[in-house]
Amino acid sequence: MNRRPPRRPLRSRAVVARERLPYLVPNLVTIGAVCAGLTSIRFSISGQFDLAVVLMVFAVLCDGIDGRLARHFQTESAMGAELDSLADFINFGVAPGLLIYLWALHGGPADGWIAVLIYTTCCLIRLARFNVAAKCDDGAQHGGFVGVPAPAGALLALLPYFAVRSFATLEALPPQIVTAHLVIVGLLMVSRLPTPSLKAVRLARRWRLQAALGSVAVLALAMLWPSRVFLVIDLAYAAVLAVALFKSVKNHKDQ
Repeated sequence: MNRRPPRRPLRSRAVVARERLPYLVPNLVTIGAVCAGLTSIRFSISGQFDLAVVLMVFAVLCDGIDGRLARHFQTESAMGAELDSLADFINFGVAPGLLIYLWALHGGPADGWIAVLIYTTCCLIRLARFNVAAKCDDGAQHGGFVGVPAPAGALLALLPYFAVRSFATLEALPPQIVTAHLVIVGLLMVSRLPTPSLKAVRLARRWRLQAALGSVAVLALAMLWPSRVFLVIDLAYAAVLAVALFKSVKNHKDQ
């Protein structure tokens, strides 16, 4: 005599929702970042560059959060990885390139648009190479990246904008400087230059409170003087890249 399989106990909708919510949260954050990037493009087109930059910075913060949430809830998936990569291309490739073009290069020589194409293409290659390396599990160096990450590249691309907004006496920068800067940032993203990662930073327990207070102070300053704070951050990161380049060249000569 065949027996019926035991019925599974009925679960309430609240239990099912709690099980699905951790899986959805990281992807929802990524989708929120995409919405911020697309809205940043919209504000750039209308000439509201300050709002466009704010939304771009918000997308950078979301990019740092969604992966941590996925690892915390143990909901990492191939779908989430692809979604994150597509979001990064919009937020850190298309949006910064269009902002710089519409702000400083629109109506000028054609090389301004060519620089935007180079920057955006380099960001695309950077993300594709990172995805392939992640699948092969050999692309990320311990304690750092190979090349400038896309979010850092986006902030570096905005350095001319931060500089002009920080100094009232500086009305504009020559288009040639902005064009060259955009191309250099794009090439740094696809370079083999070893760059540091904040994920590799390990603070001793006794320094964690000071680090938290410092982060709050930087956030407060960024709310008061956003352009100046991000200009300092960009210049500090550029100095770190210069040191990394010097070490890389020195190690290459020593070999």
